[in-house]
Amino acid sequence: MKIIGFTKIDGTLQMVLKSDSCLLVNRKPFFTPDDAEDLRMSRCVVLRVSRLGKSIEPRFASRYYDAMALGIDFVAWDKLSEARQKGNSWTEALDFDYSLAVGEWIETGDCASAKLSEGLVISPEDAVAQVSRLMTIRQGDLIYIDTNAPARRVEREEVIEGTEGVEDKLYCKIK
Repeated sequence: MKIIGFTKIDGTLQMVLKSDSCLLVNRKPFFTPDDAEDLRMSRCVVLRVSRLGKSIEPRFASRYYDAMALGIDFVAWDKLSEARQKGNSWTEALDFDYSLAVGEWIETGDCASAKLSEGLVISPEDAVAQVSRLMTIRQGDLIYIDTNAPARRVEREEVIEGTEGVEDKLYCKIK
């Protein structure tokens, strides 16, 4: 399984690869890393890839994912700032254990899934197309897309909830 993300760093759209250990699911709490002093979060949408594909055109991309979920992309902001200054890789700031919380899946035909796509840094169709130009996507891969909203700081003991309609779709307690 691959986890590929799209985020804006310094105003530029970036594609990010994350390891599978970054997933936080099933309403488990998020434990802040010991070495991260400034932890921030961005709301994101996660796409679940449902079939094999390579070099997919954006107009056909919706055929390659079957569900979406609300998500939270955690970033160690202090590590990101340090990496920018030194010209190092941003991996340490973006890809750490449980840095991507994923809520409940919503089928793509559901009207709530259209609401999730608003305000993203790139459309789901363009995201699938860009990833598939670089690598083959396979069933079970995840593609997450951050929103244009600025990242906000998170504090310990905070509870982050996301709803779509009347149902809770995301719950994450920060420890």
